[in-house]
Amino acid sequence: MAESCRIVAEVLEGIKKNITVGVTTKEIDAYAESFIISSGAQPAFKGYRGYPASVCTSINEQVVHGIPSSRKLKDGDIVSLDIGVLYKGFYGDAAVTLPVGSVSSQARKLMSVTEKSLAAGMEKAVAGNRLSDISSAIQGCVESEGFSIVRNFVGHGIGRELHEEPQVPNFGKPGEGPELRPGMTLAIEPMVNMGGWEVIILNDGWTAVTKDRSLSAHFEHTVAITKNGLTILTKL
Repeated sequence: MAESCRIVAEVLEGIKKNITVGVTTKEIDAYAESFIISSGAQPAFKGYRGYPASVCTSINEQVVHGIPSSRKLKDGDIVSLDIGVLYKGFYGDAAVTLPVGSVSSQARKLMSVTEKSLAAGMEKAVAGNRLSDISSAIQGCVESEGFSIVRNFVGHGIGRELHEEPQVPNFGKPGEGPELRPGMTLAIEPMVNMGGWEVIILNDGWTAVTKDRSLSAHFEHTVAITKNGLTILTKL
């Protein structure tokens, strides 16, 4: 799993260098797919439940599962990139939201708070805690900054399958759910909206957008709970 997750991290690092005004999301997808295949791995998302691409590219009010297209990134956009890899039977999964050119201070704050909420959740991902301790920490971090946490999509267990039990909600009371134990591997992924938390699915059947069309950000890491603490597998 660590090897699979390392490829995910390397792809995202490479994409960061390609995020410029004028690049299309299809070009980002082509780069990622080529990188994954040249690393001896497979894109985990392509064909998954019929999804047509290797990277989910979600721009501005798009929350998750945006489909790459000929749409060009514009100055001031923010773009969320979610990538999964299958390598030697094991999955890795991570996401980042990146600025395009010069973005507004509110957009920067949204990205910063979302990333901070992921860190807050990961801090609670230690043996002996309960699953909802992660959820509660994420929600508290987000709502204390005046943003809202998406409730329709959640994090998940990950390993030999892309999505495994348990689900990892980004909201809830602490002290509930299964006890966290060494050996568990989780994909923790807050999705945070500048406005309300409600989302709707577009006619393509995939792209989720904020109902009020406010900006949304998404950060994700695959982590392993060990007896010596947390290991972030999708971090270089």
